[in-house]
Amino acid sequence: MDRRSFLKNSALGGSAAAATALAAPAYAQGNRTLTMVTSWPRGFAGLADAADKTAENINAISDGKLTVDVKHAGELVGAFESFDAVTAGQADMYHAADYYFVNQHPAFAFFTGVPFGMTATEQNNWYYHGGGMERHHELGEIFGLKSFLAGNTGAQAGGWFNKEINSPADLQGLKFRMPGLGGKALGHLGVSVQNLPGGEIYQALASGAIDGTEWVGPWSDEKVGFQEIAKFYYTAGFHEPSAGLSVAVNLDVFNDLTPAQQSAIEVSAGHANVWNLSQYLMNNADALARLASGGIKVLEFPDSVWDAFGGASQKVYDEFMGDDLFKSIYDDYVASMRSSSGWISKSSEAYRAQRDRVMGG
Repeated sequence: MDRRSFLKNSALGGSAAAATALAAPAYAQGNRTLTMVTSWPRGFAGLADAADKTAENINAISDGKLTVDVKHAGELVGAFESFDAVTAGQADMYHAADYYFVNQHPAFAFFTGVPFGMTATEQNNWYYHGGGMERHHELGEIFGLKSFLAGNTGAQAGGWFNKEINSPADLQGLKFRMPGLGGKALGHLGVSVQNLPGGEIYQALASGAIDGTEWVGPWSDEKVGFQEIAKFYYTAGFHEPSAGLSVAVNLDVFNDLTPAQQSAIEVSAGHANVWNLSQYLMNNADALARLASGGIKVLEFPDSVWDAFGGASQKVYDEFMGDDLFKSIYDDYVASMRSSSGWISKSSEAYRAQRDRVMGG
């Protein structure tokens, strides 16, 4: 379904379009409190930090004109209820991973991470200089949202398993937690895919309700304590080579803010995006060393499993190519990725390989 058809046939989309078309330059006056709901339990390393940093930035940049009241998962709504809470006006904004909402539209996945997709650098190139932000706005406005990237975990780990994965056959029947299009790809490989919010994963793994899980990376995973349960850790994953986090504001609320306040949200989100990525990259190496020294077996998937991931991922993309908006964003995304990769592979990646060879990695 293309975007025009979607808007025409969606009452919510129609009202969002009307609000955009009819919004008058009359802004609410005085100080204002905005309620932010998140998909993260309070204190969750990295993820809750990105939400809190976004809120702190908005509070500071707006010079007190805006105050963001953060309600983390379970404090006002559940982790996966944040999207509906904001589109319905129950809350003013959310902080989440937009691929949690692929059932609303599969293209939301591009603004978190997709199988065999962009690294964090490539994603930022697309988002800020290749039209990605405009595509994010286009998609969000269908649902009455104004969306911005506001965090990034960097490349996510392949995950925790209760056995080694030596061939695609070892995936058959596995109960594994993975959201987004990556989870759909695992489904093509015979995996029983579970989509659990972060606060429920540890108990599910400990009880045997799931056999394995991906979460983020060594630092966040160690904080949750997965190393107490599973002993096989795959450090490279196909599903999220970059994982953007988003802040989305109810479109009517956003349009009611002054241009300066709107800019405060955009700039605050952009800062949190870079700040959060650096936070993860600074913490992951030391955490991985601690996990390995504690007896965790750190592994990489064999080529046969990577090949199976690739074939399954292509099937997922093919399933959605009949949706005009999905295909349009996919085409933009892939074109930007190939352009960025062409230079990065010949410059910084080539340099890093030689630096580590010459100077020691």
